[in-house]
Amino acid sequence: MRSIWNGAISFGLVSIPIKLVNATENHTISFRQIHTEDGGRIRYRKVCELEDREVGQGEIGKGYEDADGSIIPITDEDLAHLPLPTARTIDIVAFVPADRIDPLRLEHSYYLAAGGAPAAKPYTLLREALKRSKRVAVAKFALRGRERLGMLRVVDDVIVMHGLLWPDEIRAPQGVAPETDVTVRDKELDLADALMDTLGEVDLEDLHDEYREALEEVVAAKAAGEAPPETPGPAPGGKVLDLMAALENSVRAAKRSRGEEAGEDAEEEAADGGGQEAEAEVTHLPRRKSTRGAPKKAAAGKASGARTGKSASPAKKTASGGKKTAAKTASGAKAGRSDTKAGQAKKTASSAGTAAKKSPAKKTAARKRTA
Repeated sequence: MRSIWNGAISFGLVSIPIKLVNATENHTISFRQIHTEDGGRIRYRKVCELEDREVGQGEIGKGYEDADGSIIPITDEDLAHLPLPTARTIDIVAFVPADRIDPLRLEHSYYLAAGGAPAAKPYTLLREALKRSKRVAVAKFALRGRERLGMLRVVDDVIVMHGLLWPDEIRAPQGVAPETDVTVRDKELDLADALMDTLGEVDLEDLHDEYREALEEVVAAKAAGEAPPETPGPAPGGKVLDLMAALENSVRAAKRSRGEEAGEDAEEEAADGGGQEAEAEVTHLPRRKSTRGAPKKAAAGKASGARTGKSASPAKKTASGGKKTAAKTASGAKAGRSDTKAGQAKKTASSAGTAAKKSPAKKTAARKRTA
């Protein structure tokens, strides 16, 4: 890559010869101005207003227009002897944490290449020092006729310098924020957070300039004598005025684009199934009440048996067996059977409880008559 500036980095008493290389390039498609009637090029010619003739690039220099309109010529030699220490030096003035630099101040980016073999050692020293300290260097340098601020940081194994705007070049944001008082509810913030989480992250390497690609298609079609491609129609759907509805629709659309909606539907169905199981468990409560009635009758039989001199333990065992049978049947119905099978289990449990109640009473009555 061709260097655009040669100088040195001043790092305390250490001087590092470097070359400045553009780190970015412009891929914008440019147009020429033409005469619409015949397609002829429209050109701008540089004309000397005193001689009224066109002049070439070699005859053009620089000049400063004074307040009274007079021009003061400034030569390249004058610029080379500026009373400025940063004329050919990137002078590091401080090292600060990277988050101290507001991205609003970032301007152009440049790669700093070591200027020859002797510069390799101090270049590597500065690079590793920046890496280990996790800080960036703030520097001053002169380029294209003006002194500038710069930020030096490490990208891979290369020192990169970003041009920074001076503090007085950044305008205050007065009158930009909404002037009306607006209250944002927590639910709206929750939906905004959900939308951000759904959209997730992106690899910047996957992004590309779709406008430039579409423009290239139009140029190619016109060059081939074909009709340019048609513009796609607007997305269907009306304007959503409710902010909550807009956020909810955005979250659903983002999930649908990522294929997450089908998984959520399955989760909702599972949740619905869980609710049905809970309802089935509630329907077992009357059955439990009826089985609790058995010990009362059995207790009466026990008292009667005490008067006759005999034990009522068979009644207890039979009622306990009826309880266990009902519990097992209800548990099987909760394990994932359909509502119909759950209902059958309920009937079976109920009949089992009824049998458990009737059987001890009959045996007790028979013992009474025998006595």
